Amino acid sequence: MSTPSTQTAASAAPKKESQRAAWSKALIELGEQDPRVVVVGADTTGSLMTDKFRARFPDRLVNVGIAELSMTTIAAGLALSGKVVFSATFAVFGVGHVYNHIRQSIAYPKANVKIVSSHAGTTTGADGATHQMNEDVGLLVGLPNFTVVVPADAPETYKATKAIHAVEGPCYMRISRENFPTVSEGREFRLGKADVYREGEDVALMANGIMVSRALEAADELKKRGVSAAVINVHTPKPLDEAAVEKYARQCGAIVTAEEHTVVHGTGSLIANVCAKRYPVPMRFVGVQDVFGESGKSDELLAKYGMTSGEIVKGALEVLKKQSLAAAGLDGARPQTQPE
Repeated sequence: MSTPSTQTAASAAPKKESQRAAWSKALIELGEQDPRVVVVGADTTGSLMTDKFRARFPDRLVNVGIAELSMTTIAAGLALSGKVVFSATFAVFGVGHVYNHIRQSIAYPKANVKIVSSHAGTTTGADGATHQMNEDVGLLVGLPNFTVVVPADAPETYKATKAIHAVEGPCYMRISRENFPTVSEGREFRLGKADVYREGEDVALMANGIMVSRALEAADELKKRGVSAAVINVHTPKPLDEAAVEKYARQCGAIVTAEEHTVVHGTGSLIANVCAKRYPVPMRFVGVQDVFGESGKSDELLAKYGMTSGEIVKGALEVLKKQSLAAAGLDGARPQTQPE
């Protein structure tokens, strides 16, 4: 009896690519196409792979050293003088440490600065709680004039980099330190337009960033249990595709959100706000549950803090139960009526 070869087993594994490498490639291409493009960094050019841009355009990258406040104000000044500025470092420094400078110098005057952060979320891993920035998306979504995007993988990061360059005004893009499965290859990307990966009728799984691949895994498991799950990549928390949220709230009647971010004011909260206004449905929120992280391996931390496909499956089964009870009038709520 023959056994599967090592090569066959390996080919079944999902492809994993670097978001940082994809963003670096797109950045260099933008630099070749647009002489206004400049980069400002804070002693993390190797980690952010902006050193490759510097090698190609040595006079168009400013490395300020460990001085993120200066990085932010320099980026704003360059933008207000006509440059298209990419300001790039780790999320805890490039968003958390300099938040008020972003607010006053970039958001308020609508400066054409694109903040790109890596090493965000729990997957910062061994660097621990001080570096695991789980609040960045919520902070910048809350600022007027900002566009915020959380790509799912490397190909989407490449397209998102090109897309934010085309926006006139402040943008934020969050990418991962780790490599996660490639799921968006060959798909169209449009800022502010959710991407429907799978149709479904029973529950909508709405995810972004590294959690999109896990939502797809959850949909596979739910299918085995007889549950039809739609999977929607909400890669742009701001402007959020409210029409898509309402459509799948009505179509499925239940939603589970998934993000590598605090659930207190993340993408799930934005989706819940839309549902509250347009079509309330039972919801569950998979993400960081209002706690700090700790040092550890990325996969182990994601498991400990509940950011797994299994947790998405659990949330889906819970909202379906809630939906069933509501329909029967057994949970104290009014029985659901047919969608308008």
